[in-house]
Amino acid sequence: MRRGRASRQRRSAGTRAAILAAAGRIFAKSGLAGARTDAIAAAAGVNKALLYYYFKSKESLYEAVVEDHFCEFNRQALEVLTAPGSARAILLRYVSLHFDFISARHRYAPLHQQLMMAGGKLAERLVHKYFRPRSEAFGKLLERGMRDGEFRRADRFHAAMSVVSLIVFYFSAAPVLQLMGRSDAYRAVNLKRRKQEVLDFIRHGLFVDPNFPRP
Repeated sequence: MRRGRASRQRRSAGTRAAILAAAGRIFAKSGLAGARTDAIAAAAGVNKALLYYYFKSKESLYEAVVEDHFCEFNRQALEVLTAPGSARAILLRYVSLHFDFISARHRYAPLHQQLMMAGGKLAERLVHKYFRPRSEAFGKLLERGMRDGEFRRADRFHAAMSVVSLIVFYFSAAPVLQLMGRSDAYRAVNLKRRKQEVLDFIRHGLFVDPNFPRP
């Protein structure tokens, strides 16, 4: 009996994950208003009634998709940002994590943009729950690096904004770059080149010693 219950729980978790993945792709492409629940159900391989069984409305599904992204990223990010060790090494690991997280999840950037532009109670809740603790941990890392002489002295807020912008803007601008004749931003060779450029820019812009070894 326990085995049967465990099997049902695994199937349930798998179904929920499939719905979230399908919804993430469609919300990223069409937004909350443009997404259709029948398209999400079809993409997830479930009927629409089952979709509403797990998520009571399209809005609650959208919230679950967005929160799933932020929750997983925060878990990994805080683990890196609060780890012991050189501030330089930790910063490079964090930047690599952030870049890889977005590049592996093509829908992250448009979902993030949609949420921030829409504002409202959902954005306010997620900022308080996820952005604030991550921002505080990032700020403490920068402060420690400056205090210990690893980073040059700079305005901590603007240093953090510059680092994040170097990572995020590339993905936000990907559709425009393609229209301008650039090749696909998500091609492996382009991702590798962009990531290295970001890391090098941070070394030369923030590190007292830009030749600090790569982690």
